[in-house]
Amino acid sequence: APPRAGCFAARALGAGGPSGADTCPRRAAGALAEERRCTVERADAALSYARFVERFAFSRPVVIRGLTDNAAFRALCTRDRLLAAFGQRRVRLSTANTYSYRKVDMPFQEYVEHLLEPQDLALLGSDTLYFFGDNNFTEWGSLFQNYVPPPFRLPGTTSAYSFGIAGSGSGVPFHWHGPGFSEVIFGRKRWFLYPPEHTPEFHPNRTTLSWLLDTYPRLPPEARPLECTIRPGEVLYFPARWWHATLNLDTSVFISTFLG
Repeated sequence: APPRAGCFAARALGAGGPSGADTCPRRAAGALAEERRCTVERADAALSYARFVERFAFSRPVVIRGLTDNAAFRALCTRDRLLAAFGQRRVRLSTANTYSYRKVDMPFQEYVEHLLEPQDLALLGSDTLYFFGDNNFTEWGSLFQNYVPPPFRLPGTTSAYSFGIAGSGSGVPFHWHGPGFSEVIFGRKRWFLYPPEHTPEFHPNRTTLSWLLDTYPRLPPEARPLECTIRPGEVLYFPARWWHATLNLDTSVFISTFLG
């Protein structure tokens, strides 16, 4: 098999170990490291709903460990199982930049075998296709019905899922929208977050990886974002209008629950 398909197959989307760490060769591997110190507040499953609303829901992000148990869902998200169930289904890919809405449709198997690879540093976000968010819930319903979402809700909101699979070094650059949760099923995802009143310095058509390599090192300490890497078994919550960018440190499977 070609290297990119072989790496994906060998990992079986996390079969290599409990962290789901990617063992494939990487482009700009030095940049694909976790932050020196997680600066997002952490909590565990003992966090009550009342405390969540009081301290985090409308004011700050939080990483919560053990809030969900998605072992059954994770077992369905290996490469072989996903290809067997959905390989011939068409998926909609979007460009990995802030203000573009270009979409490309292709069979899921073609995406896995030809596009699921480490981020190419030479590509702009508008030339990088990303599988996240545009999922047909009728066709993928048999998978999503096995997902256990975070139990916390905000008054007056409903939830919607966005499911994604992406290669190491990929991600979405800074943007903002309503509140939501993000959970990693396999792999690790590094998050960068700014409050609504602090517009980050970024180019909307550059990838998160290029921002991390070129812009992040020049930021003075007081201008750096909150940041943290989430792993399987952890959920990150972000409030409405918080700027955020993501970077997949490994080939990753992930799902977000947006509240709107």
